[in-house]
Amino acid sequence: MDISKAIVGAVFFVVFLGGTLAYGQLTPTFYDQTCPNVSSIIRDVITETLVSDTRIGASLIRLHFHDCFVNGCDGSLLLDNSDTIVSEKEAGGNNNSARGFEVVDRMKALLESACPATVSCADILAIAAEESVVLVMIDPSTPQIIK
Repeated sequence: MDISKAIVGAVFFVVFLGGTLAYGQLTPTFYDQTCPNVSSIIRDVITETLVSDTRIGASLIRLHFHDCFVNGCDGSLLLDNSDTIVSEKEAGGNNNSARGFEVVDRMKALLESACPATVSCADILAIAAEESVVLVMIDPSTPQIIK
């Protein structure tokens, strides 16, 4: 009898917790009302950068991965060292290795101009990673922009 109560309790907990966490997920339509051009702004910056830096798509995907790797996807990888924080950006595994920060800075500046105080840095990294996958098809010889 105690085992069945434990199983019911565990199932309830998983369903309740899973349902609660689902509301925090980024969806393709999340910014449709508040910043409808978010994806096109990010896509345009990536497309412009691909002309001179064919590795930028992979670099943006890596930034997103490393941001999410430590304490969840929170944009903290983009922070610089200060008197009060030691940043992930300059941590041993990322310092002089992670790249694309200036591209993300351009995205953030354009998004702040279009939609002030709306799009989080963590979401910029997530959308940039998604758009990089969509835009770049890895060919053994060279990445190509898909139109």
